[in-house]
This record gives sequence, C-alpha cells and structure tokens, in this order.
Amino acid sequence: MRQEFQSRPEHDDTLELLPLDESFAPFALPASDTPRVSIVIPVHGKLAHTLACLRSLAKHGAQAPFEIIVVDDASPDGSPDTLAQIDGLRLLRNAENLGFVGSCNAGAAATHGEFLLFLNNDTQVTPGWLDALLRCFGERADCGIAGSRLVYPDGRLQEAGGLVFADGSCWNTGRFEPRETAAYRYRRETDYVSGASLMIRRDVFQRIGGFDTRYAPAYYEDADLAFAVRKLGMRVYYEPASTVIHCEGISAGTDLDAGMKRYQRPNQAKFVDKWKVELATQPPFGTPLERAVRWHRRGRVLVVDATTPDPNRDSGSLRLTAILRILDEQGWSVAFCPDDGRATPNEIVALGALGCEVLCQPETVDLPDWLRGHGSELHAVMLCRHTVAGQYAALVRRHAPQARLLFDTVDLHFLREQRAAELSDKLAMKRQAESSRRSELALIEQVDISFVVSPHEQALLKEVLPSARVELLSNIHDVHGCRRPYAERRDLVFIGGFGHPPNSDAVRWIAAEILPRIRQSLPDLRLHVLGDVPVAARCELTAPGLEFHGRVADLAPWLDGCLASLAPLRFGAGVKGKINMAMSYGLPVIATSIAVEGMQLENSRNVLVADDADGFAASVQALALDAPLWERLSAGGLDNVRRHFSPKVAAHTLFMALSD
Repeated sequence: MRQEFQSRPEHDDTLELLPLDESFAPFALPASDTPRVSIVIPVHGKLAHTLACLRSLAKHGAQAPFEIIVVDDASPDGSPDTLAQIDGLRLLRNAENLGFVGSCNAGAAATHGEFLLFLNNDTQVTPGWLDALLRCFGERADCGIAGSRLVYPDGRLQEAGGLVFADGSCWNTGRFEPRETAAYRYRRETDYVSGASLMIRRDVFQRIGGFDTRYAPAYYEDADLAFAVRKLGMRVYYEPASTVIHCEGISAGTDLDAGMKRYQRPNQAKFVDKWKVELATQPPFGTPLERAVRWHRRGRVLVVDATTPDPNRDSGSLRLTAILRILDEQGWSVAFCPDDGRATPNEIVALGALGCEVLCQPETVDLPDWLRGHGSELHAVMLCRHTVAGQYAALVRRHAPQARLLFDTVDLHFLREQRAAELSDKLAMKRQAESSRRSELALIEQVDISFVVSPHEQALLKEVLPSARVELLSNIHDVHGCRRPYAERRDLVFIGGFGHPPNSDAVRWIAAEILPRIRQSLPDLRLHVLGDVPVAARCELTAPGLEFHGRVADLAPWLDGCLASLAPLRFGAGVKGKINMAMSYGLPVIATSIAVEGMQLENSRNVLVADDADGFAASVQALALDAPLWERLSAGGLDNVRRHFSPKVAAHTLFMALSD
C-alpha cells in the first residue's frame, strides 16, 4: 500500500519509453521470409499504444529472424487503415470481436515461425528481450513456456512470473517491488507467465489446442496454457533477462465488474473445475509469498565464496559455476553470496541464467544480517575455501542450526603452501603452512561434510581425520571432443593467470628453460599463454616464441588448434583445471608429476609426464613426430574427463551429500 500511494514520477527515464503522441508517418518493421519467431499482437483500438509497441520492435529488433502479425479485433478507432501503411507488418482482421483468446488463436494459425511470441499492444520492448527468451529455451531442455520480466512505465516491477494458489487465485510475483531486487533477477520455474509477453513453441501450442476457448474473451487463458504445458512434462520459466514495459490496464482496464475484467472471476471458477487435481498440489491461499515462490523446490541452499565466479578467469570459478547449475537442476533454490559483496551486472545475469539468486551490494551489505533473517529457510550452506568457512561456520550453526554445513576446500590450502615452502626452503612460509593446516583441519572436524577435488587429498584427510566425512567433488567439465585432426595442429598453450603462485612459477620456468629447450629442435614453435599476466612480467619474460594473450573469452580456438597443452607446475594442490580443460577438447597434455597428482592419469596412455626442461622438450618433439601417439593421448584424455570429471559424476556426489 505504501508503494502504491507514495509519490513517484509517472515514467522512469532509464527505460527510454517511446512517446505516445508522436505523429504517425509510415515506417518499416524487420521481417523475414523464414522467421524463427512469430510475434502475435492482438489489438482492439488504443492505436497510439500499438504504434509505440511496433516502433519499439523496429528500434530494438533481435538477432533471431522474426515476423510480426497484428490481429485487429474489430477495432473501433480505424486502427487497420493506419497499420496497413507499415511495411513488414502482416495485418489480419477479425470480422467480429473475438477477444484476446480468439485473436491469439487466429494469429497463431497464420504464423510460420518455430516459436510463437504473444505480445500485448500496450507494451514496449527493450534491447535483447526476444533473444533472451530464446536462450531460455536453448539452455533449458524442459522449457515449454518462457515469459518476460514485466515492468511498469514508472520502473517498478509488475510481474516476475505468476503464482497460482490451491483455490485458483493468482498473484504476480514481485508486484510493485524495485525491478532490480535480487529475488527477481534470476531465471526460475514459475506457475505461469502473463500473456502480455509469452513465448511457446508453435508445435506445442498446436498440440495443446491453442488457448482454451472456454476462457473467451479473456482471463486465465495464460495460466491454463501453463498448466497444460506442465501436464506434457515441460516447465514454465520466468526470464529476467527479457524486460518488457507493460502499461497494465490500458487494454483491459482494472475494474473487476466492468469491461473485459468482468470475466476474471467466472473464468477462475472454470479454471478450478478443469484443474482441480493439479491445484491440490499448489500452495494454499494465504501461504507467504516467499514460501509460495519456492513451493515446488526441494529446499533452499546458500553458497558463499570469496568472490563471484567468472568461468573465464580461473578453474575454481568454472567448477563453482557448474556446481550452481547442478544444484538448480536437482531442484534446489540456490542463492550465492560473494564474501567481498561485489557482483557486476553481467555476473548477476550469468548466474541468474543458472537459476541462482545473487546476494550482493548494495542490497545485501552484510551476510551475518542476512543469515539472521533467512537462516531458518536454509536446507544447506556451502562455504567455499577455508578463509570463507573460517568466518561463517559458527554463524551458520547459530542462525541455521537445521542446515547441513558443507565445506568446499576447493583444494587443500595448507598442502599447496607446504609444497611452496619446500621449494623455497623459507622458514616463514613453513610456519604459514602449518598455521593453515591447523585451521583447515579444525574446520573439517566442525562441518558435516567436506569436499575435496582429488583422491590424493581424500586419502590424506582420511588418515589424519578418520572420523570426518570427506567426499570427492572434483573439477567439472563438459566433454567437447577433438574437433580438428593432428595434421592441422601446431604450437603449444599454457592456461592460467599469473596471480596464482604455481602459475607464475610455471610461466617463469617456461620462459627461462622449457621453451628454449623445445625450440632447439622446433625453432618455429610458439607457446601461447592464456591468462592475466601483468605488463611488468610480460616485459621481463621475453623468451623467443613466448606470446601473451591475456584472459580470453573463449579458449576453444587455441584448444582446437594447438598441438599440446603444457602444465609445468612445480608445487600446488588439488586437481588442475588447465589439464581437465585441455583434455575435454581432446588436446594432449604434458605435465609434471605434481600437476597430474590425483587425476587418475597414466604416463604415455592419457598424458605425458615430464619433471625437467629436457623431459618437456623430448615430449613435445615426440608429439610433433608421432601421430598415433598424439591420437592415443587425445582419446585417453577425453575418456579420463568422461570417467572422473563430468557433470554426471559431480551430480551424484551433490545428490548424496544433500539427501536426507
């Protein structure tokens, strides 16, 4: 009520609404003879809003080809004569007023696209709106319907998906909230989405029989369509990356006893009669909205790491991103909190596409405060890295005593520090490693389950802490396969940022010894370093053939085209993502004994092991001259990823850890 009656500007300037009073002059719309999407817009008068909607479509377009079909439902204001002057528009005219249901069905029957997009004429679209809905279908194999984030012209959220209660009543999730609130910025399954912006495959729409005419002229047809889609085994998704401005009430009014709105109550009764069995599984009327939104999820899981993951930055981010995706696929409502409080808009969108809510500044300033308010809702909390777990383990026990406490070590920090200390032989580093060992082991004793990434670390902890539950949750990689033959490959690649000490040591070793040895027999060979390396270090490391490319958005061109990937790590712990990543593309790897530790790899079968510069040079020369060896290692590496580092393996571990 406060939000509804407080004073606010009529329009939010950041939405860049097109004016309604612009004088009409003929214009052109994007059109395609082979559209992927058919946009169906039913209209009954309100010409100014229809023209603004069409102008927004012309302005923002889409990457995917589309067609626009306007169905004039016997407009009383001469809309057809004006609309007929717009190039690229397909205009259909109803001989009599059929209402929203009849007009949408008539428009759908005339379409050519693989997808149908029903759009109200009192809307304006924003950049990327259509492609975001298509991405939802592309990334969610079970997607039957996808709907946009609807916002009012004043900028407030109008709908982030819809809820249906057991009595058939409905509610627009997030109504009147700020549109950038974290709870509404992630993709999630919902009961239904408004027909104001609704995408569905054309063949699914036809299979269902279109919008059910029992709801003609309008109301409850969109909820009914959603229930019909779910009956076919598919799901309905709210897609926040697709934003549509909707002037709710312009097309149908707001009075429940007048105009089109008078059909809302009787159609609710029809809906309840048709779906009485399915409605029995919906939340009872009066269920708090925060519970109703998660009614069909298994429970709520909080994940905390030092920073927001970026899969292009490091192996740990790639693994955590995969974990978040798997948790969503397994039915959990997932929230992620970066300990530093920061997440960029692009990072929020990326995690949102995984079904993950991001708790960050300025909305979530303090994790302890959030735990005090929401701890009772949590089924489990996963704390990543010992620095994060050390801060929050006791707080989780206090504010969420019912939650399963999980410690994701990422890798054993003390083990990496011990090995670095041994290599440097510095007393201060040895003391630091011992301090880390004590704190990490104390955490492992305190939590319910600890995750490690390698069998070596699991065996080590079993010996030191036999009573602790330690599970193997290793790196997670999709298998891309070998996509270019041996004969088309050349050069070497190293993957890793300079900020990680084992990587900086490896790059220095490459520049000083390994690459000069290799180029003695292969003088034209180059080695490409992919990852952040400071300018000062690049200037210092000027070995012939050494090329720095910085962090790249896509590793595939190098992994598809190089002869081999090097992993000359002389200390470290855990499982090496650079090795998994290369092998997932069928790229052979040459690595040290420490680098392949715990990865179930065997020298000459699925990897080449070298522990000095001469060994690396000999291995590279062997690969350059021996096609059968290269092909054996390529196939062996791919098989290793499938067996030990696939999403299926990780999903099993997470399922068992979170099951009662």
